[in-house]
Order: sequence, then structure tokens, then C-alpha cells
Amino acid sequence: MGTLNTLEGSGDESLVILQSLLCLLREKNLLTRADIEELCDRVSSRAKQAECAPFPCSEKAANVAAAEMARIGGYIGSRYGGKHRRGV
Repeated sequence: MGTLNTLEGSGDESLVILQSLLCLLREKNLLTRADIEELCDRVSSRAKQAECAPFPCSEKAANVAAAEMARIGGYIGSRYGGKHRRGV
């Protein structure tokens, strides 16, 4: 899945667990490619509204999360394939 930026205490352990969980759920067809795309959209939307979201967070952290989710979504899409979500 690529390399992680290694910063002390940056939550890399959690990121590795979540990346692995997403891949496992996709392998078992519990998540569709459309589900992954929707999750990418939600994370991106949260990054755009970082300060006024119901669960406020750092704008920088939200943008990094959106970029990482897009990368994970791209990896899962190319690795496991599947149907894309229908246009909204």
C-alpha cells in the first residue's frame, strides 16, 4: 500500500490498522468500490468544513486525511476492482 510518513506519535499504527481493515472488508465483499468512493467523498467534505463540522478538527489534519483516503481508495480500486457508484 505504499509507505507511511514516519513521524513519532503521528498515529501510524492506527492508519496501518485502518488501511488493512478497509482492504480486508473489500476482499470479503463487505465493502463495495462505491462504498469506498462514498467514504472518500465524506472525508473530503469533512476536510472542506473542518472548523464548523459537528466534530471539529484541524484543517491541516483533515486535508491530510482526505489525501490519504483518496490514495487508499485508488489502491483498493485498482487492486480489487468492482463497479463504480452511479452518478448522483
